[in-house]
Amino acid sequence: MNATSTAVVPVPVPPLALRAEGRAGAGVGAGAASPGPRVDSALTLLRDAAACGRARLSTSFGAEDMVLLDLVVRERLPIEVFTLDTGRLHEETYRLMARVEERYGRVVRSWFPDAGALQGLVAAQGVNGFYDSVAQRQACCRVRKVEPLARALAGAQAWVTGQRAAQSVTRTALPPREHDAAHGLEKFNPLHDWSEAEVWAYLRAHAVPTNELHERFFPSIGCAPCTRAITPGEDLRAGRWWWEQPAARECGLHTRAESHPPAP
Repeated sequence: MNATSTAVVPVPVPPLALRAEGRAGAGVGAGAASPGPRVDSALTLLRDAAACGRARLSTSFGAEDMVLLDLVVRERLPIEVFTLDTGRLHEETYRLMARVEERYGRVVRSWFPDAGALQGLVAAQGVNGFYDSVAQRQACCRVRKVEPLARALAGAQAWVTGQRAAQSVTRTALPPREHDAAHGLEKFNPLHDWSEAEVWAYLRAHAVPTNELHERFFPSIGCAPCTRAITPGEDLRAGRWWWEQPAARECGLHTRAESHPPAP
């Protein structure tokens, strides 16, 4: 099945999306947190990213990334799409990757950890050494995610992400666009001001395939050993590296200390 196929699978509404808007038992769609003008603003940012030259969208196949992937393919935007396959993703994520291929074609390129670096990491800290300290967890993220990201972004002039300001305490000041000094490019966050319910309104409206883990209270999905379901009232990213303090729960892909807004 390709990107023009009309055969789609209905998208369920996860309880998290309903709870976020206080709409338990109601559908998210027309009359309930419709994304409306948000789509237009997101498309403007996506087109601005494409206009920079070689633009690339990173996807972990979470709900937000699926919105952006659908928009890029639907609007035929010249933006390359890639994912970081750490080797420790959930089986549900791999199943979604197969569904994405069926729906959109092979539009997503996978990048993998360097084999030598990965072998050295496991030899030094063991299979699950990332649980022992923040430093060891960050070392694991560097090998499995940060270094492959650098290769994936090499030569790019714009990087598009699915980050939202409402996702966690580490992202509350997220701008729509910023300069990423670490990678030497412009970084675009088209969904920076979207709510969770607006994300799911879009996914339902366009029957976009999603990760089945979302239905089991996994709003943010990363590597299997480092992601758990959350409980009512928890931060949407509380299930990521849950054994650490909230302020430390980033993997190093989105470091903003060296970033600044683009010049007017």
